[in-house]
Amino acid sequence: MPKKRGNGEGNIKKRSDGRWEARISTEDGKRKSIYTNTRQEAARLMNAALKDKEDGIPIITDSQTVGEYLTSWLETVRYQVKPSTWRRYGNFVKGHIIPALGKIPLSKLSAQQVQMLYTKVLNKGLSTTTVHHIHGMLHRALEDALRMALIQRNVTEMVKPPRRRHHEMAILTAEQARTMLAAVVGDRFEALYVLALTTGMRQGELFALEWKDVDWQHSTLLIRASVQEDGSKFIIAEPKTAYSRRRIGLTPMALAALQTHRERIKQEKALLGAAWETAYDLVFPNTVGGVMIPDNFVKRNFKALLRKTGLPDIRFHDLRHTAATLMLSRGINPKVVSEMLGHSDVGITLRIYAHVLPHMQQAAVNAMQALFDEE
Repeated sequence: MPKKRGNGEGNIKKRSDGRWEARISTEDGKRKSIYTNTRQEAARLMNAALKDKEDGIPIITDSQTVGEYLTSWLETVRYQVKPSTWRRYGNFVKGHIIPALGKIPLSKLSAQQVQMLYTKVLNKGLSTTTVHHIHGMLHRALEDALRMALIQRNVTEMVKPPRRRHHEMAILTAEQARTMLAAVVGDRFEALYVLALTTGMRQGELFALEWKDVDWQHSTLLIRASVQEDGSKFIIAEPKTAYSRRRIGLTPMALAALQTHRERIKQEKALLGAAWETAYDLVFPNTVGGVMIPDNFVKRNFKALLRKTGLPDIRFHDLRHTAATLMLSRGINPKVVSEMLGHSDVGITLRIYAHVLPHMQQAAVNAMQALFDEE
């Protein structure tokens, strides 16, 4: 005959709905219930909870709210994600989830309530992309709660985030790109614009570039870092993926612009003397040698350039799209373009730049016709 558990050790019983319930007494005299589909799983989870209790780890009761759980969850994932990701999670939790769902008991959170959260976020004017990010974060948080037996199911599995509306990329024509480069001749950031339009480098990659990354002899440069936000400051960090670390070729125009730019930076450094920051030897530093804040550059330099030249009000990231589109439209192998952009797969490149494919296919048709027209 199995030994009966003592008072406070917990017990297991089968419910009328077919599930098994393990009940445990908490330190404050309340009861915590864990629900599973099998007695074996109920016993395992109960024993784990009892061990935590014995080790001094508090058992979280059913009274824990969504807000309380997510606040503590944020601390547990603080060193599991990048600082910028953790900061974004915090903004989602404090700015959107807690105001809408914070007082609801975690164990009673429903799919309908989560769905309504997404609607409220959209009604605030935020993008569908933001809602997808919130959905991903909430799914991860509730998966952790499910693993710890704090909830019976992850309700985000039953919720559909809104259909994502992709930002319509704005592509400069070849003539507009030439207009931009003509307007920046002699500008402090002339070389940056040349690199952006001839290589498709990301903004963060440009501002993390160091002079040691430029191979003058072989006309290439190594992309091995990116400027990323870390709380209230910007830092040089590893790129997001292994594919982002890459070596790309430089045009003679880019090399010439970089050589001129290097002399300008040497002069700035000499004038500032000991006040020049030396943590990095950046190609495109701020005026004291430190890391450039991307948003500041866009507001003070890039947007001003667009207004001055009468060019469309595009994002800086659209220069990357422009470079890729111009290369593909001139018959550059998509695989080569994909490698230059740092995409993990050529399929990503083809999917993003599908608008170029009809022109490429027509060029292939014309080439084949010309081949068989030859006598």
